[in-house]
Amino acid sequence: MGQIAFLLNGDPVTIADVAPTTTLLDWLRETRGLTGTKEGCNEGDCGACTVMVTDASGARAVNACILFLPQLDGKAVRTVEGIAGPDGTLHPVQQAMIDHHGSQCGFCTPGFVVSMACAHLNGRRDFDDQLAGNLCRCTGYAPIVRAAEAAAERPVPDWMREDLGLIGGAMGEPAPGARTHPSYGQPKSADELAAWYAAHPDAVLVGGATDVGLWVTKALRELPEVGFLGGVDDLKYLHVDSEEVRIGAVTSLTEVWEAMRDLHPSFAEMLRRYGAVQVRNAATIGGNIANGSPIGDSPPALIALGATLHLRKGDAQRALPLEDFFLDYGKQDRAPGEFVEAVSFPRQPDSLRCYKLSKRFDQDISAVCGCFNITVEEGRVAAARIAFGGMAGIPKRAAAVEAALLGQPWTEETVAATADAWAKDFQPLSDMRASAGYRLDAARNMLIRYFHERAGTPVSVLEVQP
Repeated sequence: MGQIAFLLNGDPVTIADVAPTTTLLDWLRETRGLTGTKEGCNEGDCGACTVMVTDASGARAVNACILFLPQLDGKAVRTVEGIAGPDGTLHPVQQAMIDHHGSQCGFCTPGFVVSMACAHLNGRRDFDDQLAGNLCRCTGYAPIVRAAEAAAERPVPDWMREDLGLIGGAMGEPAPGARTHPSYGQPKSADELAAWYAAHPDAVLVGGATDVGLWVTKALRELPEVGFLGGVDDLKYLHVDSEEVRIGAVTSLTEVWEAMRDLHPSFAEMLRRYGAVQVRNAATIGGNIANGSPIGDSPPALIALGATLHLRKGDAQRALPLEDFFLDYGKQDRAPGEFVEAVSFPRQPDSLRCYKLSKRFDQDISAVCGCFNITVEEGRVAAARIAFGGMAGIPKRAAAVEAALLGQPWTEETVAATADAWAKDFQPLSDMRASAGYRLDAARNMLIRYFHERAGTPVSVLEVQP
């Protein structure tokens, strides 16, 4: 099957003849005996399995439970066993956890330590976000956050900077044919991906594995052929000019979030809640679109922005409005061997607001996700793009509501007059997250909220003061 080479806690490792859907978590615990990395949820929610992965773009925290071994080829991994120095000197975050009593049962502690060490290395001090993907049921977050704050004042240990310099040289050159495997592919460019996928059109393409990983760990699915896209560097980009924003399909949601903070802050805030740091570091914008989920959070925002999807099959490329890509539940306008290459949308004044309604504020699936982009000129609605997730079997525009708004005065009366149009656009399901009636009422109320937010009224429950 070829070889996978990476650094593990500073030492070169080469793996041969391993199933491509073997997770890093299982391999660490069962093959290497590194049991500090814990299995909690086994789906990327609890952070007990957090490890640090470093490549040419830097270090990031990810979930080992839904990370497949081929995704590590050419990279460096540090587990909790590699956070202390070679001579046993504790990392500042480890010492701070002791000093501030940051651990009780200790099960979650290794994951917290790795997340904190990665944040420490990257100079991050937004600890509420950095630790949102690590769950603690007994200690509570206050002493852990105090430990992170205390460690932030300490310098980064020299050994934590070594991985970036060691990548490549310590592992040597890849063996001839190392990227040719009977059961999986590792293309290194969009051209290689096009050729490989044309020859293997039934293969599953894996960007960050934040969705596909659960097919394996939870659904126990066998994946006969897999294509890993982490090495397709020419699809990792985010270009912004005066006319357009264009995002390569393999760009992580962390990178999208960072760009949207200036361009469309409401979209960025929704992405901040989309998943924890570990999930956003792995998940790709192309994967979030291509899986066609009716509750994926980025498609409604992108549709509201007027996004175009760029597809490729072999040498043939085509583009279509993003909303036309979603045909029916589980069905997209994508031929066998065709893949998402990029998504783009016009540069525009920021009128976008995204409202995510979920039972849990962070890291939860949307019951309803509504995105509104309405242009008002001389007091009247000149253009309207409204899109929702969780209201149909696909991400979908509210065409009847848009039509009811167009040309009308931008007033509360106009917003109220759209009440009957919502049922023309959506016939949502009732399920464990929300009833159909609740979803329709929530969608109507989101438009009211948008009207008042555009008028400058505080509407966020995180901001409104008594």
